[in-house]
Amino acid sequence: MKSAFLFETRAQGKLLLTGEYFVLDGATALAVPVRFGQTLWVEAGNSIGKLSWQSRNPDGSLWFEAEFVGSDFQILSSSDENTAVTLAEILRACQRQTSSFFIENQSFRVFTQNDFPREWGLGTSSTLIAALARWAGADPYKILFETLGGSGYDIACAYAEGPILYHLEGETPKTSVAHLVGVPHLTNHLYFVFLGKKQNSREGIAHYREQVSKNPEIIEKISRLTKQFLEAKTLAELDAVLLEHELLVSKTIGLPRAKDLYFSDFWGEVKSLGAWGGDFVLVTSERSEEETREYFLRKGMDVILGWREMV
Repeated sequence: MKSAFLFETRAQGKLLLTGEYFVLDGATALAVPVRFGQTLWVEAGNSIGKLSWQSRNPDGSLWFEAEFVGSDFQILSSSDENTAVTLAEILRACQRQTSSFFIENQSFRVFTQNDFPREWGLGTSSTLIAALARWAGADPYKILFETLGGSGYDIACAYAEGPILYHLEGETPKTSVAHLVGVPHLTNHLYFVFLGKKQNSREGIAHYREQVSKNPEIIEKISRLTKQFLEAKTLAELDAVLLEHELLVSKTIGLPRAKDLYFSDFWGEVKSLGAWGGDFVLVTSERSEEETREYFLRKGMDVILGWREMV
């Protein structure tokens, strides 16, 4: 990848701190772009009508490659059929918005690379959609809604400059800058711990839809808790918000809290992020960083990132 690129961009990953699931039904959620992301490079190819693709892990190892032909992106070859089918759908969604995105007499070689392990769940798909949309000059939300689905908060984070408030008005995404009142002073007490139990967001959404009917009262409560998260000035206030949020979500979707499952003897609060049961949790701790990290290491969890390391 030493040659001059026709296009290059980097999209940021994301974490949803409040509003999981309920953001689909109009709740105001707090989301943060993270320091990790995915870079996309495009260079001219040498086989007219073909688009070749390579995706690499942080260490540079190849985890996916494929070749597509024509403006309908028919799959010529791939190392993983399911991934190739999904990618072709995303490319076609770009093409529907921007007909000049790929025409028959063009040829491109596309490279992507995450700087985080894909199993972390920080947005391999959303960063890809955001980056491809920027290359195509297309609306990334439309691409997401036409292909993978979801609320779109992850798309909003891809090029955000800081924490955001996000909600849907009907099917229209709305974002604004989130002003964290107390959290900046509490960051030494906040950690993100990877549970190592990768969750499928589509399956999580499907479970939510099966369990929950849209409830304006719950939506209002979640939006209120998002506001209270922003306004918390002490660790005790923040803990109270996280606990109420966890209990409300647990009761509504019928799943146990991560703290009850794995960390019942932990002194701080533990809040699930994203699809419940896996990926990262947000942890609060008034004790030293050394003691906090040691607790999770004893539980077999060695990916522990401080707030400033992640956000």
